[in-house]
Amino acid sequence: MPKLATPLTDIQIKNAKPKDKPYTLADGGGMYLEVMPTGSKIWRMAYRQANGKNNRLTFGAYPEVSLLDARAKRMDARKLKAAGNDPAAIRDDGKRIAADKRANTFEKLAREWHTNRLATWHQTTARDTLRRLEIDIFPEIGAMPIASITHKDIIAALRKIETRGAQEVAHRVKATCARVFSYAIQSGTCQG
Repeated sequence: MPKLATPLTDIQIKNAKPKDKPYTLADGGGMYLEVMPTGSKIWRMAYRQANGKNNRLTFGAYPEVSLLDARAKRMDARKLKAAGNDPAAIRDDGKRIAADKRANTFEKLAREWHTNRLATWHQTTARDTLRRLEIDIFPEIGAMPIASITHKDIIAALRKIETRGAQEVAHRVKATCARVFSYAIQSGTCQG
């Protein structure tokens, strides 16, 4: 039977002084505060995976993550575990998905789309299409993750083209952007 831990109090946490080696203060339910020799205090939770291996989650540093916040995170992790999910795997999947979204910028996908279309285009069309994107669109929204670009972002970029009197270029760039978004949707990078 597991040892029952007396829940921590804010005073105990604040009074925890660093020692020569890291030590822990248990809060119960697998959660503990690890006090490092440097004085930093980190919330962690130990748990057993479905395959029998021990694992631990890190909830953050105290005081940025308060005792109440850490307990809420512990409760969320325990709910995931009770549902048969590995909290660390879900966290890692979330980080991977967020990193993918950040990596899939408009410029990256537009260049991918452009490269895929090269075989069907005349050289002049390919050159002009990429040039318009490089001059008018990439400086405005090229570095943004494609999934986070809004209609307002596109309209603002197109308005800049129109203000210099290049309505035809704005019309062509708008169509090109629509094709890039269509490509991103078809490749599963963003949703329509």
